[in-house]
Amino acid sequence: MNKKQMFALIGIAVTSCFLAVALPLITPTPLVAQSNANLLVSAAASLKDALEEIQPLYQQSQPKVNIRYNFGASGALQQQIEQGAPADIFISAARRQVDALEQKGLLVPGTRTNLATNRLVLIVPNNTTGINSFFNLTDARIKRIAVGEPRSVPAGQYADQVFKKLGIFDKIKSKLVLANNVRQVLAAVESGNADAGLVYATDAKISQKVKVVVAADEKYHSAIVYPMAVIKSSKNIPTAKEFVEFLSSNQAKTILKKYGFIVN
Repeated sequence: MNKKQMFALIGIAVTSCFLAVALPLITPTPLVAQSNANLLVSAAASLKDALEEIQPLYQQSQPKVNIRYNFGASGALQQQIEQGAPADIFISAARRQVDALEQKGLLVPGTRTNLATNRLVLIVPNNTTGINSFFNLTDARIKRIAVGEPRSVPAGQYADQVFKKLGIFDKIKSKLVLANNVRQVLAAVESGNADAGLVYATDAKISQKVKVVVAADEKYHSAIVYPMAVIKSSKNIPTAKEFVEFLSSNQAKTILKKYGFIVN
């Protein structure tokens, strides 16, 4: 092999190496379509209407995020999460349930925040007259009083505190009809299956079949706060964090206020 042939071979080798390195840099790489993210939000039943209206608003800007809700009593939802049921975000109607999950290390640190607050009110069917205070619940004509099950339903826990603070619990405890969540309490009063009930102001606001008699003085019960947090077992923690942030946005707050929630 003469020098001319040798230089030619070296030139071919150098050119091949250059192309091997350069082609990946200049050849367009096909874009891989981003897969949809799925979020499951376990939330207190009293948030149902507001959260369902917030969902499409969020998905206008995040169309690849699919949101599903699991509404129920806060205590029941807490137990589901503790037992390993899937959930990306938990929104409770009381601090107690979120405190329990936090103590067990089931929340993503730094994601807990308060969504809103609420008021507890006494409601009766629209055609009821002569009821103007909690003390009227002791009247003989009031046969059935619907409240949430105190062990799992925060609204029931607040109701229990009010009755005891006012000193009327022993007089009315035989009349109490326990419901699995606050929306069942509302339905019982709407249908006339209960003569009165204790729900949140936001629940009463969405019904045309009941009227508010009086709001409970806030000094008679624990603060009604809706804390929320991302669940550590979530497979979509970054997306869940983004949705939690959106729930604290002005857009979401406008809808929460529309339904009667109190937001900062």
